[in-house]
Amino acid sequence: MKKFDKERVLLAVAGPVIALAVAFVLSAIVLLASGKSPVEPYTLMFEQASFSDIQVLIINQASMYYIAALAVAIGFRMNLFNIGVDGQYQLAAMMAAIVGAHANLPAALQVPLLLLTAVCTGAFWSGIAGVLKVTRGVSEVVATIMLNAIATSVIAYLWLPSVFGVKVGNNNTTGEMHESGWVPGIDMGDAGEIYGLVFLAVLLGIGYWVVLNRTRFGFDLRASGASESAAAASGVDPKRMVLTAMLISGGIAGLAGLPILLGDTHTYSLNFPTGIGFLGIGIALLGRNSPVGIAFAALLWAWLDKASPELDFHDYDKEIAVIMQGLIVLSVVVSYEAVREWGLRRQQRRVGAELAAGHVLGADNNTTKEVAGR
Repeated sequence: MKKFDKERVLLAVAGPVIALAVAFVLSAIVLLASGKSPVEPYTLMFEQASFSDIQVLIINQASMYYIAALAVAIGFRMNLFNIGVDGQYQLAAMMAAIVGAHANLPAALQVPLLLLTAVCTGAFWSGIAGVLKVTRGVSEVVATIMLNAIATSVIAYLWLPSVFGVKVGNNNTTGEMHESGWVPGIDMGDAGEIYGLVFLAVLLGIGYWVVLNRTRFGFDLRASGASESAAAASGVDPKRMVLTAMLISGGIAGLAGLPILLGDTHTYSLNFPTGIGFLGIGIALLGRNSPVGIAFAALLWAWLDKASPELDFHDYDKEIAVIMQGLIVLSVVVSYEAVREWGLRRQQRRVGAELAAGHVLGADNNTTKEVAGR
């Protein structure tokens, strides 16, 4: 491996490692300040990860985190901040649940219909922010935040019994979906069942890498994110790329809730998971927008979520895991900036050394020519 490639790998790995190390140290300081052991909580959570039922829960949760983080990463690669993933996936999951409860096609048609419904809903909701940005210059951050709030109100409206809502006790639901829309999972015996759409998350990760690194569209996307003016000079329409990136980001976001919807709950209710879109931001940052890095970050986040309840039984607050997640996000921002500055300084020193070596070589050549001329 070339020296330059080794440095690139080192820079890519250094950021996440430093961020995790700093987060663990700061969490330990918080535990010490509260008079608790800084080691035992992590020992307990690592022990939980050895149980098969917890492993199934971690994989299932990580699949949803992974899809949401991919949606965020698409925006990041285009230098866009899609904060609306949370509203996009919730609204998409609800629309898929409504269609699944009212349409009853054969499974070979029903499942693709639900997937398409979720993708189109998420893309439509994010496309609103994309259109506002390219036509009116509205920041996608502001637009997507507002659309999250609007999505919450739309969901509340659709839950009305006079619309699509079905009351089950004190719970608002969309009614149970027809079985033709259920996606069977992998039966792990007493450990539970792994969602069938975990494989969808894997396929999305592979597709994400192929499109970004092996297609002209992916090159245009990355080029536009790096410099819109340079991309425009090479014939790329930056506005079209912004809109396309927002549509793709929203379409992927729409799939984030489907593993649990089609594999477990089979209805959209008040108990449906929320906040996955916001967690996807931290996961995408920690994974450096890499499909493999995001996978490890999603598993880490899911482990913190599913292993932390055990802390309640040992006189520790399970919110330690939440503190850990927040510290990871903060550490990521600081460590990545530090690593970036370090990388720039190394490049500057290397370029300076090469220029100096070239100057010396040029001087030697001139001396040789003078001697030969004499």
